[in-house]
Amino acid sequence: MLSQEFLQKLVLPDMDYISQYIRGLSTSTLISMGAITAATTFYMATRPKALPPICDLNMQSVEIPGEEYIHQSPLINGDDLLSHIYDDAKTMYEFFLRGAQVSNNGPFLGSRKPKGPYDWMTYQEVIERTENLGSAFLHKGHSKTTDPNIGIFSQNRPEWTITELACYTYSLVSVPLYDTLGAEAINYIIDKASISTIVCDVAEKVSLVLDCVQDKEHTVKTVVVIERPSDGLVERGKQAGIDILSLHEMEAIGKANYHQPMPPTPEDMAVICFTSGTTGSPKGAMLSHRNIVSNCSAFVKLTQANCPLGPRDVHISFLPLAHMFERVVQGVMMVQGAKIGYFQGDIRLLMDDLCTLKPTVFPVVPRLLNRMYDKIFGQANSSVKRWLLEFAFRRKEAEMLKGIVRRDSIWDRFIFRKVQASLGGHVRLMITGAAPISPTVLTFLRAALGCQFYEGYGQTECTAGCTMTMPGDWSAGHVGAPLPCNSIKLVDVAEMNYLAVNGEGEVCVKGPNVFHGYLKDPEKTAETIDADGWVHTGDIGKWLPNGTLKIVDRKKHIFKLAQGEYIAPEKIENIYVRSDAVAQVFVHGDSLQAFLVAVVVPDQDFLCGWTKRTMGVEGSYNELCSRVDVKAAILEDMVRLGKEAGLKSFEQVKAIYVHTELFSIDNGLLTPTLKAKRNELRQYFKSQVDELYTSIKM
Repeated sequence: MLSQEFLQKLVLPDMDYISQYIRGLSTSTLISMGAITAATTFYMATRPKALPPICDLNMQSVEIPGEEYIHQSPLINGDDLLSHIYDDAKTMYEFFLRGAQVSNNGPFLGSRKPKGPYDWMTYQEVIERTENLGSAFLHKGHSKTTDPNIGIFSQNRPEWTITELACYTYSLVSVPLYDTLGAEAINYIIDKASISTIVCDVAEKVSLVLDCVQDKEHTVKTVVVIERPSDGLVERGKQAGIDILSLHEMEAIGKANYHQPMPPTPEDMAVICFTSGTTGSPKGAMLSHRNIVSNCSAFVKLTQANCPLGPRDVHISFLPLAHMFERVVQGVMMVQGAKIGYFQGDIRLLMDDLCTLKPTVFPVVPRLLNRMYDKIFGQANSSVKRWLLEFAFRRKEAEMLKGIVRRDSIWDRFIFRKVQASLGGHVRLMITGAAPISPTVLTFLRAALGCQFYEGYGQTECTAGCTMTMPGDWSAGHVGAPLPCNSIKLVDVAEMNYLAVNGEGEVCVKGPNVFHGYLKDPEKTAETIDADGWVHTGDIGKWLPNGTLKIVDRKKHIFKLAQGEYIAPEKIENIYVRSDAVAQVFVHGDSLQAFLVAVVVPDQDFLCGWTKRTMGVEGSYNELCSRVDVKAAILEDMVRLGKEAGLKSFEQVKAIYVHTELFSIDNGLLTPTLKAKRNELRQYFKSQVDELYTSIKM
């Protein structure tokens, strides 16, 4: 018989006790006592039924008759792509009004001070503030037809959303500025968009704006500071011909000079979102209310059956509001009358914010998920703990692949409860996007977190998303099916041997979520949108038998080796980064070389444990990175993963340079959206790459 103490611990999140208890038993005793059998029997007896899928999961997209192999969502009614889901919400301003009505003027925007609770503004309070701020913009000379663009230069906080909603209320256009763009790019955006009013959160950003416009002609007339500006900052503004006001003062001006709302139409411009390209100046993607509404509506359409959202739901806002991914999630929450709580502004305090807010909706990026995955397995630091973790995962994975998603099984109480509690314990919907994610990581976390967990794919030029996981399909290794707001076709890339007739080619998107072009840049617009309205993404996709899309390559960064073989480095990097030892990798080659080399940054959290486990070698992170045998072992593991993924011999790297500092925004090697700046990486590691080629030739 199992001890009473063990049975009590079995339903509590005390993995250390359980592993110690089991370690003290012999294998034969453990089997005879039937510990795992008892747990599995209980698990099976309490398993709920799967929710019915919203479509046939073996046919998640429908091919339209014709010669272009166009795919659409099976959820489309008739021939029309989805432009809106609610008749009373066809613009983002109407989204806002509907949310106020649905919530019955419930709480809307929340923030907190360190160690304090969340304080909430109601929908009506936000409406009053947006009308005051928008009236002040009009008083300063802004209008839909003259000077419509308002800059927003701030971290996520309620005032960011209030500023954007003020723009929506009076048919103005928000133009976000990235925290990490730097003076040159900010100066470029101000000039390109002819911005005369900028709303900043703190004095440091005001100073950066003043640095940008100093001693030159500029369009900036007013800077609004969310936090009260100092007298010195106000005086410095006057010297540059700029009026610097606090947000409180600006709202008071609007209240004294009130204008009735001037609602936009669906075709009016809502946002100019400057994309942080890996090369050249940022490009201003022009997005209308119809674009954003259609994208938000498509997400609602997919999720409303299995995971309907409403006023009780809470979203934590920490992904940058300057990017469309976060803005679309906020739009979805707003139209359902839900709440949006903002993190404190310090990513190191995010876990504390999660535990305080207890969100139900949690959008994430792969980088955060990778860290979660690494931490979980890092804590399973014995063979017994790891065996228990993997056994529990396999049980939950099997259940999940049958369509059953929950977090109340015995394995949740036994193993995964602490993981779920770290996110606040109430998350029921997650979505990841913005970059590729390892199928291994995604599948594990879907099982561990026990919530509706979607993967999306898209880009700013199609507002945010163009495909997403279909509810009920929790397999990984693809980016889902076309959203009901757009069609997708694959176009031949003959030089890479990708042909549409074989279900492969460049991913092209068309629908009401497709942007209107780049601001004042017809040449780049024509390069991206063809004459028939299709956005060419530069990504290479492949249709899977069930109608989902798999991203397999990248057209933009391909190059040839000396023998003429085409190389897509991002595809190779996405395979190599699955190694436990590897945090980041940059694959390099060119037409003068016959093979590939790479720069590898080992995973600091995993390297020491990995070398001890696989090589029996111990040491500090820097010591291990400098060892020749460790470098050889990392390369061997990368090549192994490449073989398993089907890389051809010429796609495998022949040598690596081990670097100890992560590529980051701060050192200029990543964009603000965490994409590799390939040109900068080539220049930064030129000497090391040259040495790799020389050493192999010798």
